[in-house]
Amino acid sequence: MTVDGLPPGSSPHRASMDESVGELVSQLTNDLGQLTRQELALAKAELQAEAKKAGKGAGMLGGAAFAGWMVALFVSLTVMWALDEAMDLIWAALIVAVLWAIVAAVLAARGRKELQEVSPKPDQTVESLKEDAKWLKTRKS
Repeated sequence: MTVDGLPPGSSPHRASMDESVGELVSQLTNDLGQLTRQELALAKAELQAEAKKAGKGAGMLGGAAFAGWMVALFVSLTVMWALDEAMDLIWAALIVAVLWAIVAAVLAARGRKELQEVSPKPDQTVESLKEDAKWLKTRKS
């Protein structure tokens, strides 16, 4: 023991350094926890937006499927009435079938376009995580 009551080789500054390191570790742990929660919230928001786009595209493809079914129905009716040799009725049924074919094509094209724009990767979150990694590296130095 030295005169001031501390063990040999120790100083009063060492105790305050240990406390400040502990505070830094505690602060870093809190910051990392908050950062993780924020990143998860960002990823959740991005994925919800992409799921909404996917739902819209799927709805349009569902409409295209219904329109396609209508095409099959009216083409079938056209063939049936063609066999009955009713010229006016044949042309009317054929015109309706062509209109449904156009509707099916438009809905299918728009639905496919919507689904191609869906990104399953949360780009903003990935970019933010890269920035966080850079920040942590500078913090460790």
